[in-house]
Amino acid sequence: MDFNDYKLEEYLEFAKDIANYAGEIMIKYFNHNNGASYKGDKTIVTLADKEINSYLIEKVKEKYPTHSVDGEEEQFGKSDYLWICDPVDGTAMYARHIPVAVFSLALAVNGMPLIGVILDPFTNNLYTAIKGKGAYKNGEKITVNNYELDGMKTVCHFDIWPTAEYNIYEVIKELSEKTYFIGIGSVIRACMCVATGDFCLAVFPGSKHKNCDIAAVKIIVEEAGGKVTDLFGNEQRYDKSINGAIISNGKVHNEVVKTINKYVTNKNLNN
Repeated sequence: MDFNDYKLEEYLEFAKDIANYAGEIMIKYFNHNNGASYKGDKTIVTLADKEINSYLIEKVKEKYPTHSVDGEEEQFGKSDYLWICDPVDGTAMYARHIPVAVFSLALAVNGMPLIGVILDPFTNNLYTAIKGKGAYKNGEKITVNNYELDGMKTVCHFDIWPTAEYNIYEVIKELSEKTYFIGIGSVIRACMCVATGDFCLAVFPGSKHKNCDIAAVKIIVEEAGGKVTDLFGNEQRYDKSINGAIISNGKVHNEVVKTINKYVTNKNLNN
């Protein structure tokens, strides 16, 4: 499907406007009663999550009524043009007044992200990308690093939780002999560290409805020169649940895939 530069820039500007609104809402509730509660899957949701997700749907209906929205908290419509949103990634941190949380939005067409926007409202850092046009932080081009996994010289991110479909504990244990792993509380924020060259890698075992976490990451990291696949090194769609994710500088990707295949069986959860 062909898109002219003007249309893609228009979509990006729309996404940036949504991000700016989301940042205001996140800051508004951060130091006040954020209305945190637990969903059925025992994850936290706040007033900011709900308000941002609803605002996105309202604006998509106004501007692009034939498009659809897949938000972490609320969905709208069914279309090949899909706005994929995580209103607040890092909600557990945000709900506890710890400033590690971001807003994420991508536009995917036929399952493939074409534009991505991620905002960290606590540092005022806006990460953006258009397919084939590079990745940027506050308008300055960004690139991944070129490091191997090399002890304390490199930093990587991991997520582990007991109900995840994939148990990556042994994977992280082995790889941690070569690099320093931390979990910062927001996988999307960690992936922006990969995009800017501060981290080498993030490993994410999420599957059900976790396309909302990785869709914008996919295009921003890859436009920065990195690589994003499922946990087993395969490409995947982002208009449905995913099969986990490896987000890397590209150089360490194959080594991570090989390590995962030693310990984890591919369940093809996104099929």
